[in-house]
Parts: sequence; C-alpha cells; structure tokens
Amino acid sequence: MNILDKIVADKHKEVALKKSLIPVKQLESSVLFDRETNSLAHALRNSNTGIIAEHKRRSPSKAVINQKVNVQDVAQGYQTAGVSGMSVLTDGKYFGGSLDDLLLARSSVKLPLLRKEFIIDEYQLLEAKAHGADVILLIAAVLDRNQIRSLSQLAKSLSLDVLLEVHNKEELEKSIMPSLDMLGVNNRNLKTFDVSIETSKSLSNQIPDDFVKVSESGISSIDAIKDLKQYGYKGFLIGENFMKTENPGASAIEFIKELES
Repeated sequence: MNILDKIVADKHKEVALKKSLIPVKQLESSVLFDRETNSLAHALRNSNTGIIAEHKRRSPSKAVINQKVNVQDVAQGYQTAGVSGMSVLTDGKYFGGSLDDLLLARSSVKLPLLRKEFIIDEYQLLEAKAHGADVILLIAAVLDRNQIRSLSQLAKSLSLDVLLEVHNKEELEKSIMPSLDMLGVNNRNLKTFDVSIETSKSLSNQIPDDFVKVSESGISSIDAIKDLKQYGYKGFLIGENFMKTENPGASAIEFIKELES
C-alpha cells in the first residue's frame, strides 16, 4: 500500500466519523456558509506573479516543516506579500493541519483560500464552505471521472472554485470537464515523492486554454516560475519553500519582490 492509498483509506474513516458527529444542517447554518466567495481562478488570470502560498506544518515526505508559526501570522504575511491565494492544509494525521487553520486564516485575510485536502466525499465540500474556503482541491489520482464530475458540480453550486490536480496524461484525460476552473499539475509523484517540474512542462500543451494552468510542488526558484510561464502556467503553488523558514510571510515578500524585479 503506497502512502496515497493509506491517506485515502484513513480519510474514509475520518469522514464517516465526522458525518456521525456534525450533521449537514449544522454546517449549512454556519455563519460563513453564505459568504460571497473570492475566485482564485480570477485572481490568477489577473496576476503577474500567480503565487499560491501554502500553510503546511509537516508532510509524509519531510516530517516536520514548521510547527512554530501561527496560521494567522502566516496568512497576514502572505497577504502583505501580495500572493494571489493561500492554500491551507486541513489534513491532521499526515500534515498536522485542521479545519480550524482554515477558519483562522479566513478571519485574518481577504485572500482566496484553498482547502488543501484529500476530498473523497461531498460532505467535505460543505465543511470547506462552512469554514471559509473559496476553492477546493480534487485529486484525480483518488477519484474516478464520475466522482470528479459530481464533486466539481456540487462545488460550483456552492460558488466554490475547483482546482483539479493531475500527475500524468491518463489522469488529465479522464478529468477534463466544464465544471473545473483550474488544472493543476503536481510535479511530485505521490507514489514515490520524487519531484520534477518537467511533469508540468510535458503536460502543458494537453491542458485546454479554458482552464487556468497551475504548477504544484517542487517550485523553489524564480527561474522555475519564469520557465513555466513560457508553457502557459498562471499559478504556482509554493509550500515548503516559504514554510521551512522562520517567517514564511517575510520569505514570500522577498520572493515576490525578486520575481517582479
């Protein structure tokens, strides 16, 4: 069983437990459920830099990244830096995140917020909406075409943007449908955790122009972003590069200044 299979198996148990504890009606009556969402796809289309900065405490491949900073400081730092959006990891067991992190980020900034999660059930979209997310992530490696369709259509009905993540050509081909806003290419092989931005380059011409192209994982240099922009990428998800420093917000400020110069 690879790490992705393990995470998904645990996620099924976790979602079943949450459903038994917190009814859908409770999520739908949340104060944030009716707030007007802020489109990440729109922000990326109109941005010169396209940075989506992440809050991530740890990961299966890196163990601890940063347990010391608080999510509000990170969010405010990212907003000051001028990022296009913020990604908040909400998986507890493998990434040390929670839905509370999403709530705290939402209370701190106006930025589009992405709930970064292994989504396998419609219930998680209602959770995302109730905790202030603007965008949800769907991972093609863990969903079939029908699941991608039903989840993305529900997301759209909730006014949530959809970022669909692929790792290879097969995943991309099964996933393309009108209910997506952004197509993300993850440069990390989720089975081996090896990273190569060549993955984004090789898939770029197979992504229709209707979708905002996002490159994810392993982006740590200005050169990598400039290189990927030539392949039509408008969004760049950066996690560890900022989070491994003492002050992720300050790191993002420096990075974006350099990118814009």
